[in-house]
Amino acid sequence: MSERALFIDYSRCIGCQACVQACQECDTHRGRSMIHLETIQRRDSVQTAPQVCMHCEDPACARVCPADAIKKTPDGVVQSSLKPRCIGCSNCVLSCPFGVPKYFVEIDQMMKCDLCYDRTSVGGKPMCATVCPSQALTFTTLEEVQRTRRGRPVNEWTFGQEVVKTKVFVMVPPGVERVDVLPGGPSLPDATDVASLLEED
Repeated sequence: MSERALFIDYSRCIGCQACVQACQECDTHRGRSMIHLETIQRRDSVQTAPQVCMHCEDPACARVCPADAIKKTPDGVVQSSLKPRCIGCSNCVLSCPFGVPKYFVEIDQMMKCDLCYDRTSVGGKPMCATVCPSQALTFTTLEEVQRTRRGRPVNEWTFGQEVVKTKVFVMVPPGVERVDVLPGGPSLPDATDVASLLEED
């Protein structure tokens, strides 16, 4: 059986913001939420999508940091910047393909979702997955997701010529191998409309 991972199922998100509130309670976040809800097709829908750090295998945020302030743990969790090293340049903010890192002026530091490492490193669940009432965010094994969900978990994204593999999985319709992110939003390789992501349960 595989190790547990975070799975995001946008079709299950009900916009309750329980994850946003719970994230503030994580001991390493100093009262700040590292998760936010995006609204998909705002003009036509109230559908929301939780956005957390995807924990890339080769994180662009760490690659562009001139101070070497962003580290990845041996088990693949990309951490917030190290306070003594962070120079507040915001290179990480600009380089992240998922728009995750946030620079906080009042503390002069970049912070981001660290998968509640104080909890997950000792066998617990991230706060967001603990409180999500619809299981749009769930921390479980790949085998359990494949057994209980109709969608397919993917962790490979194409941004132009760059392929990004992530520790976090997103549920998409069956048959989709990866998501191509083009100007204007994501595109599925079989030309399926993004709205179909929301039809899977």
